[in-house]
Amino acid sequence: MAKQQPYSLVYDPRLFDHLKKVDSKYQPLIEKTMTEQLTFEPHRETRNRKPLRVPAPFDAGWELRFGPDNRFRVLYDIDGANHVVNVLAFGIKDRNRLLIGGEEVSS
Repeated sequence: MAKQQPYSLVYDPRLFDHLKKVDSKYQPLIEKTMTEQLTFEPHRETRNRKPLRVPAPFDAGWELRFGPDNRFRVLYDIDGANHVVNVLAFGIKDRNRLLIGGEEVSS
């Protein structure tokens, strides 16, 4: 059986501004989860990883949920031909609102 080629993660420059709005104690969890969940099979739908309906914020195709009470969201898109995951945005779900970079976006 052939070994699966990992996907490279490419971060949108705006992502770093989004992450500044998160308590620093969560930074290791965020980095670890993005790497673990998006490096292999980022296109595989799971309970906490799902395709988004169009139009989605940042034109993202997928959403990853994790963290305390599953309130963290990573919006990403997949370039399967080049084995690249474009990480577009990081947000925090607060009840029925999605906050990205401290600003509410419609989901």
